[in-house]
Amino acid sequence: MKPLFSIGPFTIHFFGLMIAIGSLAGIFLFLKEAKRRGMNHKLLMDGAMYSLLGGILGARLVYILVYNPSYYFANPIDMLYIHNGGLSIHGGIAGGILVGFLFLKKHRMPIWETLDIVAPSLILAQGISRIGCDVFGGPISHVFPWAVERGGEFLHPAQAYEFLLDYLLFGYLWVRLKSPLYKGQVFLHYIVGYLVIRGVVEFSRVNPMVFGSFSVSHLLSFIGIIIGIIIIWLRRKKKGVEKGESIPKNQYLKTAMYVFLLSVFSLLIYYIVQG
Repeated sequence: MKPLFSIGPFTIHFFGLMIAIGSLAGIFLFLKEAKRRGMNHKLLMDGAMYSLLGGILGARLVYILVYNPSYYFANPIDMLYIHNGGLSIHGGIAGGILVGFLFLKKHRMPIWETLDIVAPSLILAQGISRIGCDVFGGPISHVFPWAVERGGEFLHPAQAYEFLLDYLLFGYLWVRLKSPLYKGQVFLHYIVGYLVIRGVVEFSRVNPMVFGSFSVSHLLSFIGIIIGIIIIWLRRKKKGVEKGESIPKNQYLKTAMYVFLLSVFSLLIYYIVQG
């Protein structure tokens, strides 16, 4: 991970900084929308913090168990060294959702409605966090102007691909949130949409392969997509699809402008620091 500066024995890394910024942006947007809808935003703040911790724990556990179990079982103390890297986004999503679901159920809050509200905030936080992630792209020809050089080799800026697609998904989810066709639609579209993004971007990364050009991450994404599609089918069958309210055209334009500005600003930061 790229270090930015040190304060005594502590080193602040670019990835850690962007995770913090992304998390704060996502939580702010989520609580603002919850407050606008008259929900208990103070209680939801507690839930967001618990879910964040659950996401970090889930990301670490899945990375250890799926990607390199033999090393960590031989060196158990290294399981605690998260600052050295080693987090699985699939585990992070699963851990955060599980903790959030249990929190909402315990406090008898509307689960699907709350998950719908949190979905755009989640993908926004993930996109911003990806700006600081290390470059793990596969080799690419140097003639492509967006390639990133590492050790004399030109690589795909896989993280840039991902945060740009994340922002597009954020735009769609934010507009869809204004008029969902059934409760849970926005959140379920987030799950399937992000896992598709992850699967596509994975072709430009270097990861342990399961078979052919398909990696462990592809397998996890595929399983998640299938589960998500099944739940969408069950929700639509049980609740039916209602005709949503019409969305004003200016909402599309405003959202598109925000996505464009966010993409440009993120690319500038990414290439200034990583390039």
